[in-house]
Amino acid sequence: MRFFEFQRDARGRTRRLLVAFTLTVLLLVLAVNLALALAWGLTWGFWMPGGFSLPRHFVLVNTGVTLLFVLGGWWVETTRLSDGGGVRLAEQMGARPAQPSGGLDEQRFVNIVHEMAIASGLKRPSPMVVARDAGINAFATGWNEDDAVVAVTQGALDHLTRQELQGLVAHEFSHIGEGDTRLNMRLAGMVFGLEMIYRMGQQLFEPDARGRRTLAALIGLAIMVAGWLGWVAGHALQAAVSRQREYLADARAVQWTRSRDGLGGVLRKVLAQQRAGVVSRPIGSTMQHMLLVGNEPGAVAHWLDSHPTLEQRIRRIYGRTLGPLPLQRQEEGAPGPAASARQGDNTGSPPDAPGWTLS
Repeated sequence: MRFFEFQRDARGRTRRLLVAFTLTVLLLVLAVNLALALAWGLTWGFWMPGGFSLPRHFVLVNTGVTLLFVLGGWWVETTRLSDGGGVRLAEQMGARPAQPSGGLDEQRFVNIVHEMAIASGLKRPSPMVVARDAGINAFATGWNEDDAVVAVTQGALDHLTRQELQGLVAHEFSHIGEGDTRLNMRLAGMVFGLEMIYRMGQQLFEPDARGRRTLAALIGLAIMVAGWLGWVAGHALQAAVSRQREYLADARAVQWTRSRDGLGGVLRKVLAQQRAGVVSRPIGSTMQHMLLVGNEPGAVAHWLDSHPTLEQRIRRIYGRTLGPLPLQRQEEGAPGPAASARQGDNTGSPPDAPGWTLS
């Protein structure tokens, strides 16, 4: 894997996408002004004597209100996501602190987090476990290194070898070291701000207590259309940035572990689980970018996916297409009792609904 080349490519694409995100906000402001100008003309301006004209400070007021909603929504959502630090957000997603005294698998995970902190030169994040999720997955949270968290699912502890768990943890460390956790929270806030424009138009479009719509409904409809287009564009750009950061984290994981089979083995085992119908319960589109592997069902289109496909990621790591791996931990000869209970006929059927809780 040409991991340095892939890292440069991912960073360059991210910068271009962030520029496109800024242009999207500016285009939204323009679209809102045009939509409101059309609504003003249809309701009043076209019928006034003396020709069409806009009210005084029309563009200035519209631009100010639009930016107030977008930036205000960004601030509110970003504050909500960062409130309480990475540990609190991880707890909302169903994780608990790792308990190394409670089992060898969690002790191994905690040791790997310590080792990876030394290898990467980063502060050691808090290790946490999503104990009721049989799917193989992980996520990182935190505004910075001081409150960072790396969490893995019980399925990852049960089915991954030490080398594979190293690759998974290295992937999450990359997200922390590259500032992806902070970047993704900011982008999620900006998308929420773009959605606020649509919600404002929706409120204006709603009928009154008697079920009647006034002329304000036409203005609301115009804002709804502009806001929806802005939200779709922002969501697509957020997903595109997230996909590039996943490629970057994959390349960094290979660099730090010096092994393709670590993270590559993880992705191939996730592929085996998915083909067997084992997936984690969805946590909502707002948090999808935090996961190692996205699990949102019913995606509208690939350009709205927060992650590249597993096949694409495996092909980047190995340079060729490879199929799924059996879930048995080969280094140990046979899985332990906990893994055996979940593996069944080596397909990893889940016992109960997994424990993601944040929607």
